[in-house]
Amino acid sequence: MENIEKVKNFSQVVAKIKSELKKDVVGQEDIVDNVIIAIIAGGNVLLEGVPGVGKTRLVRSLSHVLNLPFSRIQFTPDLMPSDVTGTNVIVRDDNGNMKSEFRKGPIFANLVLADEINRATPKTQSAMLEVMQEHKITVGNKTYALEEPFFVLATENPIEQDGTYPLPEAQMDRFIFKLIMKFPGNDELADIVKMTQITMAETAESVVNGATILDMRTLAASVPVIDEVLNYAVRLVSGTHPELDKASDTAKKYIKYGASPRAAQALITCAKVRALINGNFNVSYADIEALAYPVLRHRIKVSYAAINEHLSVDDVIGMLLKETKKK
Repeated sequence: MENIEKVKNFSQVVAKIKSELKKDVVGQEDIVDNVIIAIIAGGNVLLEGVPGVGKTRLVRSLSHVLNLPFSRIQFTPDLMPSDVTGTNVIVRDDNGNMKSEFRKGPIFANLVLADEINRATPKTQSAMLEVMQEHKITVGNKTYALEEPFFVLATENPIEQDGTYPLPEAQMDRFIFKLIMKFPGNDELADIVKMTQITMAETAESVVNGATILDMRTLAASVPVIDEVLNYAVRLVSGTHPELDKASDTAKKYIKYGASPRAAQALITCAKVRALINGNFNVSYADIEALAYPVLRHRIKVSYAAINEHLSVDDVIGMLLKETKKK
């Protein structure tokens, strides 16, 4: 009975968050759902979309709804690691003596928008690795812990690739999801125009806070996963590796490199959150299948055979799901 009440409260809180976000974000329901799942699960999101589809507005609106500090970092080729993390500066104290003082960078926020992250040099991108994975920053010989919950939403422009630096595989793996933000339809575009004619500012109101998100994360971690569902997720991830003895036919033909163990971890962690949102206190096959695309699409590399047959990464993932179900 206690679990039933907790699940009910969990889904009600998420419903309130979505309701407020709808005041500022038109459509993009799958994007909103998965961003909420990622925040509760404690992961970061890579968002691919053309300019102007509402990426910044989504994160700013989230900061209002969750009552958390927001920061936006515009990544450019001349951006230095210290511009992100912060740096030590020499200041004069009250007695006139010189001392070193750490000035925090924009990464010190709960919600961080890393806009066009692939425009920064590899040196600056690497500065994000420890932050995204460990939620801490080392400057000099001192380490600073970031306040939880901490969430990075990084964006990439799929069209303009001149002057960009592809993200290394290690950093791509730090993102729990890769989401594709599509251009809105005519009706949605009309609603966006109408909304922004009234005001460009976000109107969503706060409904939760950071402590609530952390409590929800703790509850999600306690959701049970039966062995059959866990094995299904493991077989799905293992099936992306063409070099394994029991590799799937799809992997042997269409995949060059498979997903890392983090993919299996992400599937289970996020499936627990999705189950609670849907009012369930157990993970189902449907939860795994729904999250397979955002979890795997940036963690596998398709082969030339897939490219030659005009198959997208999502097409290959769909084939993997069908093949895994039959086993």
